[in-house]
Amino acid sequence: MTRHARNCTAGAVYTYHEKKKDAAASGYGTNSNRIGKDSVKGFDCCCLTLQPCRNPVITPDGYLFDKEAILEYILSKKREYSRKLKEYEAQKRKEEDNVKEETVNEELKKFESFLKCEKIIVASGSQNNSESSVSNMANGRDKMLPSFWIPSKTPEAKAAALKKPDKNIYCPVSGNVLKLNNLIPIKFTEVKDPDDKKALIVKEARYMCPITHDILGNSVPCAVIKTTGDVVTMECVEKLIKKDWINPLDNSKISESDIIPLQRGGTGYAAVNDNLEGKHERPVLQA
Repeated sequence: MTRHARNCTAGAVYTYHEKKKDAAASGYGTNSNRIGKDSVKGFDCCCLTLQPCRNPVITPDGYLFDKEAILEYILSKKREYSRKLKEYEAQKRKEEDNVKEETVNEELKKFESFLKCEKIIVASGSQNNSESSVSNMANGRDKMLPSFWIPSKTPEAKAAALKKPDKNIYCPVSGNVLKLNNLIPIKFTEVKDPDDKKALIVKEARYMCPITHDILGNSVPCAVIKTTGDVVTMECVEKLIKKDWINPLDNSKISESDIIPLQRGGTGYAAVNDNLEGKHERPVLQA
């Protein structure tokens, strides 16, 4: 039996190679691409603006933000909370008014039924027929006509019940509760090179460890000393600071809780990052 070429279309089976080829040509399936270096956030960049921080602050979880950006985020969340709270209180008042109105209507219905039972008139039959009319113009229904073309105005449509908004503000990266008092201002030690006249933002080696003078970057694990706000390398923490728990910069006593690991960006090495692959979901090609 002769071998068939990959482009042979005489087979009765839709092969894996044909499906993969058709998916690439028709725009179906999932596109996967490795994230390049230019798409990775720098270690000294804000998690919101993705730009180098001018006034850096850090959360207790080690995420870096520009103070202006994180304050604007907190203010926007507070405004959103106040707006949702007003809507929730208005809905609550409306529900209370509806309950009162239903109670009054029930009492009126009982009173009207009592009067109907007590009064015996000749035109009672015709009156009952007019009240039981199926017309959508009877009994004042001409003022609240439903619309069968708009989903929110159909007779079965009900207003969505609002839940009481959460007062807490959460970190946009970690999802933990974020408080303004917990933000810690930090400072990076610039690399002093008199021969390099470039602007700070253009330099690749911008900052260094103030103790060991090692250049900081995405490939270097860093930590923040909470008491002074200095950014040092984790190697410095393990080899120097943890020996006697004394800050070499001011000879002050510190504890393990004063060391906050800095959450860094990615590099080109898989050992540093959880995921370096970007995916773009597209429609699935069914066989």
